[in-house]
Amino acid sequence: MEYFLHILILIGIYVILSVSLNLITGYAGLLSIAHAAFYGVGAYVAALLALKFHSPFLANIVCAVILSGLLGALVGIPSLRIRDDYFAFQVITFSIMNNWVSFTGGPMGLPGIPQPAIFGWKITTHYDFLIVIFVLCVITLWISHKIVSSPFGRVLKAVREDEIFAQAMGKNVASYKVLIFVIGAGMASVAGVMYAYYISFIDPTSFTIMESIFIISIVIIGGAGNIWGSVLGAAVLVILPEALRFLGMPSSIAANMRQIIYGALLVIFMLFRPQGFIGEYSFRK
Repeated sequence: MEYFLHILILIGIYVILSVSLNLITGYAGLLSIAHAAFYGVGAYVAALLALKFHSPFLANIVCAVILSGLLGALVGIPSLRIRDDYFAFQVITFSIMNNWVSFTGGPMGLPGIPQPAIFGWKITTHYDFLIVIFVLCVITLWISHKIVSSPFGRVLKAVREDEIFAQAMGKNVASYKVLIFVIGAGMASVAGVMYAYYISFIDPTSFTIMESIFIISIVIIGGAGNIWGSVLGAAVLVILPEALRFLGMPSSIAANMRQIIYGALLVIFMLFRPQGFIGEYSFRK
């Protein structure tokens, strides 16, 4: 039963990550490969605050969101001049996590992250974490729905479809891009906070460029430009590789098979259904 709950918790974490990236990629049309960096910033902020200052769980979430949002703005503003949408922030963040040993623990990571508590309620069991993750997923989906169904969301779609036309209509395209990048980065940090507390140990290998590509795969396969596509994509890509456990494959082979499955699905969808399962935006454009 705990294994089943563990899978649900992971799905919840990746739902938050993929929905937040979908706002940037699916609705604004910005293909960011730096999302795992903001995921990692949230995890490290929460872990460091909890270990060094014993600050409360909710305060750590707020700090992680604020810092990730600020970093999102710092990255987003200069990146507006880059047409290829590739951000060096991912590499820089990983290098800091991996090399600043005295602060981040370096390759050894940060062990012993204490269990969180909310107003005296100790979050210790898988059921407790699942409840918290579920609530955060609902909040994330609600906020995302409000964004994409608002005039702000319609402008994002206009920017995605024809940036020059949106500018001609008097919209400040640059500010919309930076703002949605800030919102997406802040949301991604919430997933990082929950991951750090749930695993109680973090190290840089969880926040590499491969993790960013995996999150992009969820968005593309589930459906870019559709919030529920991210939910479906997260469920499929988290559950599907777990089936390898029941085939009796050694862990070393199963790890490689996961990458093969992810890559094959990504290629198939980009060739034959670029809008994903239920998406509204096709990257083949």
